[in-house]
Amino acid sequence: MRLQFHKGFTFADGAALVPYLLDLGISYIYSSPILTARAGSMHGYDVVDPTTVNPELGGERGFRGLVATARSAGLGLIVDIVPNHMAVGGADNPWWTDLLRYGRSSRYANVFDVDWEPDDPDLHGKVLAPFLGRPYGEALDAGDIRLTKNHDGEPVIRYFDSEFPIDPATLDGPDGLHGLLERQHYRLAWWGVAGDEINWRRFFDINGLAALRIEDSAVFEATHATLFRLYADGLIDGFRVDHVDGLSDPPGYCRHLRRRLDELAPDRRAYLVIEKILGSGEALPTDWGVDGTSGYDFMNEVSAVQHDAAGADCLARLWHDLTHRPADFHAEETIARLEILEHGFAAQLNAVTAALHRIARSHRGTRDISAAAIRRGLVALLSHFPVYRGYDAGSVRSASDQAAFAQALAAAKQATPSSAHVTLDQLGRWLGGEPGHKAANTRFQQLSAPIAAKAVEDTAFYRYGRLLSRNDVGFDAARLGGSITDFHRDCADRLARFPDAMLATATHDHKRGEDVRARLAVISEIPNEWAAFITKCGAIDTPKPDPADEIMLYQMIVGAWPPQLDPSDAPGCQAFAERLAVWQQKALREAKLRTDWTTPNQIYETTARDFLFFLFSKQSDFLPLARSFVDTIAPAGAVNGLAQTVLKMTVPGMPDFFQGTEFWDFSLVDPDNRRPVDYQAHREATGQSWRDGRIKQDVIRKILTLRRQAPDLFARGDYSPLPVKGALEEHIIAFTRTHGRSALIVAVPRLVHRFLQPGDGLALDPDCLLDGTLLLPEQLHGRVFHPVLADGETLTAGLDVPLSPLFAHCPIAVWTTFESA
Repeated sequence: MRLQFHKGFTFADGAALVPYLLDLGISYIYSSPILTARAGSMHGYDVVDPTTVNPELGGERGFRGLVATARSAGLGLIVDIVPNHMAVGGADNPWWTDLLRYGRSSRYANVFDVDWEPDDPDLHGKVLAPFLGRPYGEALDAGDIRLTKNHDGEPVIRYFDSEFPIDPATLDGPDGLHGLLERQHYRLAWWGVAGDEINWRRFFDINGLAALRIEDSAVFEATHATLFRLYADGLIDGFRVDHVDGLSDPPGYCRHLRRRLDELAPDRRAYLVIEKILGSGEALPTDWGVDGTSGYDFMNEVSAVQHDAAGADCLARLWHDLTHRPADFHAEETIARLEILEHGFAAQLNAVTAALHRIARSHRGTRDISAAAIRRGLVALLSHFPVYRGYDAGSVRSASDQAAFAQALAAAKQATPSSAHVTLDQLGRWLGGEPGHKAANTRFQQLSAPIAAKAVEDTAFYRYGRLLSRNDVGFDAARLGGSITDFHRDCADRLARFPDAMLATATHDHKRGEDVRARLAVISEIPNEWAAFITKCGAIDTPKPDPADEIMLYQMIVGAWPPQLDPSDAPGCQAFAERLAVWQQKALREAKLRTDWTTPNQIYETTARDFLFFLFSKQSDFLPLARSFVDTIAPAGAVNGLAQTVLKMTVPGMPDFFQGTEFWDFSLVDPDNRRPVDYQAHREATGQSWRDGRIKQDVIRKILTLRRQAPDLFARGDYSPLPVKGALEEHIIAFTRTHGRSALIVAVPRLVHRFLQPGDGLALDPDCLLDGTLLLPEQLHGRVFHPVLADGETLTAGLDVPLSPLFAHCPIAVWTTFESA
């Protein structure tokens, strides 16, 4: 279970949960980053001191206490680590402060990924410091920038709450404050120039997070020393690596990390997964030394199989006709990529251009390729790149990288005049078509990854609203639904290649909760009913936001509506509306169409917010209308929620539960998904009520208990799809897991809206099950299976197993026969 530690939920609080986690069946605490982060951090990814355990969480003593408590209950510990970047911009990071004070002479000069010789001569030997709230001259003239002393009595530059060091050798000078600043190893600047002028790599486009040169062995050791010591002491069992694609050489880093962990503890093997977003058709290489990804790929796969692909065209037409936005996600993505490239990453784009132009000028055959032509070619390639990035810079592209690059090249040529194709082909050679050019290749790869993240997840996902349940981190939003065959293929592939990969359905970064997605998926089965609902909502007469923002709001309301919320519950509706308002503001700003984070359009945001609260007011008839539609999709959505949870626990891989999601997860994007969890209510819950979420917790406890009893069955058992015959052939995902004398039969429904019994329950309609059977393999014939999720009679396996007894007491069927470990 993933736990988010911060000053309001410390290691001691985590230790207090251990008895509950043990009872639930959890085997590992999966911790958010534990190293010292910026004061008040709610997530830990903004590390300022990698040499210490965060004192706000309880420090190393508290961490050791958590581990001791976990170990006493038989639980292990996995820790999230952040090798890509550190938090900068304040005086709380001593490494960054030293860098600013001494520049290239700093002992930390090689820690951060700084270009000390950029094309701008004014930045030679300097670091751009884009931390001012307005242009430098204005801030200086207004007296916002002051020479003062810090708490140690040292002279510093202060800008409101920010503090910048002074090189002691520069203090003597008659030219005033501006002259003093000009002599520093940094150049203070307005934050707005960072995208155009910054000469150090950031995490995405965030000025407060500076990227590290983790490929330098000294930097690698310095940033990992504390983690390595704790691992060597036996306190940590494994790691999840954050944003591996930000590094200069992700495969090399992973292999290096694996070697060091093996050296530190030769008698055990660390569990090691990476945060890696795989593009459509992309496979994680097996030679990186990792156990798999952190689970976004499974999130995408299980979501796709729960959506009806047949609804794609109808929903896309509806979206386009009402909003006049692209019906095709790829078109929306390309627009976003072009905007992000120019507005947020111009400096990095210029650096790649310059590196390639130097290569061009070095050979007479290419010297006439201009920098401008190279830049245009890069923009064309990056705006159509189908994966996050390529790998192994300096080498000839691998087959998988070549496939991705070829796709980008073909799309780039289609989008550009024929006169540009010679340059594009040459870029193809320089960027991995031939060996060499490692530095330029690395720059290109480290640019393509953040472009993908910012353009897809943080922009296009907030613009494209065909169905929001398919817009989440790591998802292929262009594909509405997948088939049972696709799902089985992916599971079998995972067992063969990464049997211990993490399987996630909710994370600290998700755009909406796992059960929001599961409920919204039902709309793909009933697109006409959704269109009718939108038409009725469209008749609401009050000032509104743009149609796209309006329709996405309706989706979030019906998707996240709490199962027990009644429209007459005024306080409950107000609390729900307040949560939605926070989501709405973030969604509008991330879309970057009518407002954004840098220049908020308060008038438009107010219009959108007022519309939201009007919908929840007594003057509107919307709430009964919305609740009626929620009642239409909620039962099938709940079955989807249970189905994806059961699949996560029974297919090959390591199931991961984000904190609190053992009950229904109707959370929105952060910060909503990081709200405090009422663990007391979770501890005290018993029974199987579906609306309050107890049924989900009960299902999790039962299957995790089974996993504990038969660990080899789940860890290494065969995975075999089971054919289904009858009317539900395309509506039942069924398979067996077998290992030795242990066996498991799993059958979960999909696209169940029209197959549920009428009413408020979750039972499948018995009439729909009558002609349905599972075909079992011969080796299971005659074996006696016991139901896992509900009380009932045993089942003796034969060639054909009727569906009716499998689903007689529960909409999810899990049956087992095993020998206890």
